[in-house]
Amino acid sequence: MSELWQLSATALAAAVRSREASAVDVAEAHLDRALRWNDQVEAFLHLEPEEVRRQAREIDRRIAAGEDPGRLAGVPVAIKDNLCVRGQPATCASRILEPFVPPYDAHVIERLRVKGAVLFGKTNLDEFAMGSSTENSAFGPTRNPFDLERTAGGSSGGSAAAVAAGLAPLALGSDTGGSIRQPAALCGVVGMKPTYGLVSRYGLIAFASSLDQIGPFGRTVDDAALLLEAVGGADARDATSAGVPVPDLRRPGDVKGLRIGVPRECFGEGLAPDVRALVERAIKDLGKAGARIEEVSLPLSVHGIAVYYIVAPSEASSNLARYDGVRYGLRGDGKDVEEMFSLTRGEAFGPEVKRRILLGTFALSSGYYEAYYGRAQRVRAAMRHEMEECFKKVDLLASATTPTAAFALGEKTDDPLAMYLSDVLTVTAPLCGVPALSLPCGRTAAGLPVGLHLTAPRFGESVLFRAARAAEQMLPPFAWPPEPPR
Repeated sequence: MSELWQLSATALAAAVRSREASAVDVAEAHLDRALRWNDQVEAFLHLEPEEVRRQAREIDRRIAAGEDPGRLAGVPVAIKDNLCVRGQPATCASRILEPFVPPYDAHVIERLRVKGAVLFGKTNLDEFAMGSSTENSAFGPTRNPFDLERTAGGSSGGSAAAVAAGLAPLALGSDTGGSIRQPAALCGVVGMKPTYGLVSRYGLIAFASSLDQIGPFGRTVDDAALLLEAVGGADARDATSAGVPVPDLRRPGDVKGLRIGVPRECFGEGLAPDVRALVERAIKDLGKAGARIEEVSLPLSVHGIAVYYIVAPSEASSNLARYDGVRYGLRGDGKDVEEMFSLTRGEAFGPEVKRRILLGTFALSSGYYEAYYGRAQRVRAAMRHEMEECFKKVDLLASATTPTAAFALGEKTDDPLAMYLSDVLTVTAPLCGVPALSLPCGRTAAGLPVGLHLTAPRFGESVLFRAARAAEQMLPPFAWPPEPPR
């Protein structure tokens, strides 16, 4: 049963429900890999083997009693550590929240429990989801399973690496500017950011509230669809919940007649030649399968990074004001309240979080608000309109997910701008509130994964997964990382 980790989440759920395999066997197979390989990959910040086993035994008990535990029966799901799970730490990879244990479950965790999933640990991330390499974690970086000297991406690097290494078949992450799709591309897995409002953010510790979305990681397109179907839908506790049900995302289909736009702005300077070649081949294959490929233009998308790094830090400056040492988390020992605030935030926030708080506070400050935040929001609105007009002409957009394959750990830590540009191809989708997905489309000569990025109109998840499934079927078999050391 040790090879159960190789099965897809869809196959695992079917095997557990039919009693071909037990949930305990599935849990043990993944625990074996996680306990042997996490020291190298550092995907998990918190993993309780006995709690995993307890959940698995309960699934098996329910099946033996003739109950249907749900569509995710016995499937381990790793959870990014900015999502609240009752009774387990929620650190956001920050010292300031290191002692915090939530007394409640996030909406998506509630849904996973109802669907019979086994909650499989809390994964590493950039502190408060601010970063593109997981190197901003207060607890050390996550490493890429394909090359342990390279980044797994960020901010959801731990979730992407856990799925890529076979430590968990599914994982949840959050995407603010590319934090699911970018690490998915670098780790060779499927990662998807839903339409804003399709998945409740209740219980997600906020970074930038008009951008944050929870989404799935899987090794296959169908696995990612299975997880999104499980966690999506309306939630009255989230004022931004759209109340739109998640459609059936796993229906068979092809791309015949689909109009796929290729934005010329996504293929300019900075795109590595090996990435370009693999992505262009994947797009050409979609054309051979019957899609109509045409070049389009999104001129305002070139301002995406500038807009994002005003809007997101401004919202972060407001959201992170609550971490002051008074109610929960770490508290600095000051002689008065003002000194306590200063010591708490000065000692417990990392450099990148401080940088973004300062950027956001400046952009919102008197005399500068209109010049920076106000203007950025106007450009964002224009970008959204431009995207809507483009989708009147095409059904999907296709590009690379990242400008390069995984870069070396430490390569960009001293150059924040270079790090920010890692998300240059992914920030437009969250700014416009549209869904987007990354799936592997090959590996470079160095053996590093490359991602194909597909973007759909708002609530266009059905066509997005339809095209992704078609692309996946045309790609050569994907070789997974080597076995961890015994």
